[in-house]
Amino acid sequence: MRVGLVCPYSLHLPGGVQGQVLALGRALRAVGVDARVLAPCDGPPPDTSVIPLGKSVPFASNGSMAPIAPDPSCALRTIRALRDEGFDVVHLHEPLVPGPALTALVFTELPTVGTFHRAGESAIYRSMRPLTRWAAKRLSLRCAVSEDALDTARKALGGEYELLFNGIDIPRFAKADPWPTEGPTILFVGRHEPRKGLAVLIDALAQLGPDVRLWVAGDGPQTARLRNRTVADRRVQWLGRIDDDELARRIRGADLLCAPSLHGESFGVVLLEGMAAGTPVVASDLPGYRNVARPGVDACLVRPADSEALAAAIREVLVGGPRVQEMVASGEDRAAHFSMERLAACYLELYGRLAR
Repeated sequence: MRVGLVCPYSLHLPGGVQGQVLALGRALRAVGVDARVLAPCDGPPPDTSVIPLGKSVPFASNGSMAPIAPDPSCALRTIRALRDEGFDVVHLHEPLVPGPALTALVFTELPTVGTFHRAGESAIYRSMRPLTRWAAKRLSLRCAVSEDALDTARKALGGEYELLFNGIDIPRFAKADPWPTEGPTILFVGRHEPRKGLAVLIDALAQLGPDVRLWVAGDGPQTARLRNRTVADRRVQWLGRIDDDELARRIRGADLLCAPSLHGESFGVVLLEGMAAGTPVVASDLPGYRNVARPGVDACLVRPADSEALAAAIREVLVGGPRVQEMVASGEDRAAHFSMERLAACYLELYGRLAR
């Protein structure tokens, strides 16, 4: 079987959808599926399975900046690839985002699977409802990665959806060589923008002891301002963007993974990565994070935007003890249910159903 996985976002900028598409492609190829990824690329393609469709432009969406490619040249490359590659099924991630996903949906007559990732209000869904509802009806099958994403899509578009999940590469995190630390170490991974809550974590760090360290991975519009806040604090190490191998090693080496997001999370992939690595997780108590972590069972979840509650939870987890050990063990078991191999098998069954 030959499958085209279409991602609307540039593969050269970190993001949850980009990571899912690339990882799903690897998992499908591992079981003999000829899977190709079609996506914008602002540089050389990350691997030989990628068909680059052009460069991206930033677009404000869901409290973040989405790197999309809605230009005519990208549309023509998408149409040409769909014509020439001989796919049996086309799998569109965020199928209504302007750019290659929407272009593929409108111009292909091949069987299509559409996976909806986002949760929360969408300006595109709201302002272009008749058009988006018409386009969504062209999908052969609709999927959603969480109850929140399903609810968002159903309210805006109607229709029926298969509820699946986001997957992670369990061995990559469980078997990573831990990155060395110099004391109790917290890891933050994510884009530096208000909704990710990094400012709340920095406020919480001020309430913790002098031996606690903070690794900050990623970058974004708040990076310069937040770095200035911590310029005199030698406990904070700003890592910038890191590759997948270093990410796995950092998560495995940290004493605690912190995800202090404020809103807009439909699924907690970063929590699963920490749980798979056997690293305790402290995160905001958001519906999207509850999709993967049971409060107090798999991870410690606290009120969003509450730096005092976050500091107290971090302090408790860093002390350790039987309760934390039980939480880590439960988290490892929980993460195993969200393996990318299992997700690929679920999608492969859907592809087969459509191809038949």
